[in-house]
Amino acid sequence: MKETKPKKKKKNKKAYYVNPKRFLELLKTYYTTDDLDDELAESTYKIAVGLSYSPNFINYSYKDEMIGDAVVKMIAAVKNKKFNIDSPSNPFSYFTTIAYHAFINRIKKEKKYRDTINDYQEQVYGQLAAEEDMSKAAPQKDYDKELYY
Repeated sequence: MKETKPKKKKKNKKAYYVNPKRFLELLKTYYTTDDLDDELAESTYKIAVGLSYSPNFINYSYKDEMIGDAVVKMIAAVKNKKFNIDSPSNPFSYFTTIAYHAFINRIKKEKKYRDTINDYQEQVYGQLAAEEDMSKAAPQKDYDKELYY
């Protein structure tokens, strides 16, 4: 007789960290009143933090800087009313894309900075190694002997 394994329960799908419908409502309210609500600002922050946990970005040491850059870019897009409220597209995906590009730009900046530091270190270490080789090759005078004789 075959044993039947109990069926695995499906995990409940996580609730959105930002409700897209509520986010759209907050944007519409901002576009009409020009009053930046705390909930709207918190939603943009949650989008950036949520994106930072994706496998693409989880292991960067400068993740806080990436999140900060993304929040600044998203708030600028809100203040400049870049998202078209009348379009059928989802504002959550629009702002996630802004955050994604901000993350990529921060990674590029950090890579350029790291490459500059590495180039400088290689140059300085090369010069120090060359100076060390030169000092070993040149005979040293024993000045102490000259003083006493």
